[in-house]
Order: sequence, then structure tokens, then C-alpha cells
Amino acid sequence: MLDVDMSQNAKSEEKVEFSSVMAVAIHDMKNSLSLLMQSIEQLADHLPSESNYARERLNSVHYEANRMNTTLVQVLSLYRASIDALPINVDEVYVSDLIEEVVDSNAVYIKDRAITVESEVDEDLSWFFDRDLIYLLIYDVLINAIRYGGTAVQIKAWVEDEQLQFQVSDNGPGYPSSMLEISESELSQHSISEGRTGLGLFFARLIAQTHKNKGKQGKILLSNGANGGSNFKLVLP
Repeated sequence: MLDVDMSQNAKSEEKVEFSSVMAVAIHDMKNSLSLLMQSIEQLADHLPSESNYARERLNSVHYEANRMNTTLVQVLSLYRASIDALPINVDEVYVSDLIEEVVDSNAVYIKDRAITVESEVDEDLSWFFDRDLIYLLIYDVLINAIRYGGTAVQIKAWVEDEQLQFQVSDNGPGYPSSMLEISESELSQHSISEGRTGLGLFFARLIAQTHKNKGKQGKILLSNGANGGSNFKLVLP
């Protein structure tokens, strides 16, 4: 009987938690994708200027790899949040520098899609938040605006009611009603079964609500303009 119990204990100790394995695998895939994107960028620099079709296809591959990388980052962050280990490093950030970096990171795709991206933010505006997390959030919102919006995107940032406001707007068809409904649900009731849209919104709200100050927490707001187009707003206390 003693031998059986010891065998069962050994099996229990050898059991590996699947979620931990997935987290390690995702981290490894993310690193591989980063190397792949660097190779694509280097290859694009050596393409002849007249190779328009090849450049378009390469830009498309770069976008999809970037999109996969963003999704993996989101999944990894959600896993860390589930074990109360989502890192948040709050520091002073100059908002205009952050927005400029997000736009520059998508310069190739913006040019390929012939999209006009304008930013409106005071160069001296700074705030305290986790730069990496907010970068990922704004980056994902801009990518969606470029892909599903119209021909122009505007990024604004300002302070109102002692809170930092980010807004990304486009002149496209606007958000579908199902997406607006998801954005208004409680985080505990939020469904990520809507595919990448559901995951992206859950991730955005999780990042926003992780930022807390003076009894307030961050939030996101989705709406459609009176004359069309979508508006994504991020509010940080």
C-alpha cells in the first residue's frame, strides 16, 4: 500500500500545468515572430523601387506577422493577469513621444494602405502610466483603424477632469452594434468568444482598469460619430 501511495505522489509531482507550458510557448513564438518581422523589414529595404507587387505582398506578410505578435502579447498578458502577475510599471511618459512611436511603427502599413494619420497632442503633455502596456493598447487600436476604417485616422490626447484622455478616430463605417454592446459589458461578464475582436477589447479594458489613482480606475469608451466613423477613447486617472 505504501508503494502505491508513493507512486501516486510521484506522478502528481511530475504533472505539468498546461497553462504554464502555453505561456512559455507563447513567449518563444513571440520572439520568433519579432525576428521574422526584422527580416521582412530588411528584405523590404533591398527591394528595387519598381517591384511594387513584391513590396505590397511583403507589406501584407509583415502586417499579418505583426498582428500575430500583438495577439500573442495579449494572450500572454491575460495569462499573467489570471495569476495576478500582470506587471505594471508606472512612470512619467511624454504622450507625444508615445504616439509618434506607435505611428512610426506602422509607417510601412500606413503607406501601403494610403491612409492619412494625424496626431493632435501638446508636446509638453506628460502623464504617469505603464508605457509598454499603453503602447500595446494604442498600437492595436491604430492597426484596427487602418485596416477597417476609411482613409483618415486622427489620434488625440488631452487632459480633462484631471484624467488623461486618448482618442483614436477614423472616417470609416464605424463600429458594428455587437462590438459596442461588448464594450459596455462588465469585465467579469466580458466574452472573448467573439474571436480576436473580443480578445482585443478584453485586453484593452484590462489594461485600462489596471491603472488606478485617487479612487478612480482607467476605462475605455467606444462610439460612432454622428456622421460616421468610429471613436475609441481611453481614459486614465
